[in-house]
Amino acid sequence: MDRRKILLVLAAVIAALGTLLVFLYVQGADERAKKDIEAVSVLQAVEDIDPGEAFDDAVTAGKIKEVEVPKDQILAGAQNDSEALSGLRATTRIFAGEQITSNKFGGGVVESETLAIPEGMMAISINLTDPARVAGFVNPGSEVTLFVTKVDKNTQLPVYTGTLLEKVMVLGVGTTSTITTTSTNEDGESVTEQLPRTLMTLAVNQEQATKITFGSHEGELSFGLLNDESKVGPGPVVKPENFFPRAR
Repeated sequence: MDRRKILLVLAAVIAALGTLLVFLYVQGADERAKKDIEAVSVLQAVEDIDPGEAFDDAVTAGKIKEVEVPKDQILAGAQNDSEALSGLRATTRIFAGEQITSNKFGGGVVESETLAIPEGMMAISINLTDPARVAGFVNPGSEVTLFVTKVDKNTQLPVYTGTLLEKVMVLGVGTTSTITTTSTNEDGESVTEQLPRTLMTLAVNQEQATKITFGSHEGELSFGLLNDESKVGPGPVVKPENFFPRAR
């Protein structure tokens, strides 16, 4: 066989080998693409789920369904088994169309009528008036800032107001009762008022619990309701002498 024929044979072999390699690469790419778009079953909210709403109640109400989602669109912590979250409560609002993920349900498996306390935390309750709890807009799963106002028992005038805790999660909203309070007005007369107060249960650590307990005896506690864009810092303590800005 002359040199020209040998070169033609080698070229044909190389071309065939190249074609085979391209074919194998395309086949592998197709397989990888199929794996990415492969449908996987996950739980998804088909109706809004309120903060504090029990997972089991949401399932019973038909708010959670099993759907097929492409594998590459599965969120971290997405659930496909309703047993895994049984007994838990939503720690935030879950909107229709969202995948059910473990990080949006609070604190470990709980028995009925037991609070879902996040791991490492404890639950304490405080009694607040309607204005102090943001007129009923605070729900289980809400995040709030706690303020404390010290009032002089003799004059009934505020001594100071400060930020006690910047961010705390609300676990539950309890019953409302009427509290009778007696104070002295400017004329020295006793004034009796009946104010509705509601028990608010919070998830806190030990240090936060001691501050709240002390603050509840030191003065009046109140909430500031937060959202994802709220900005909260330590803030100054407001007193009568710095309540109004000084004239320049």
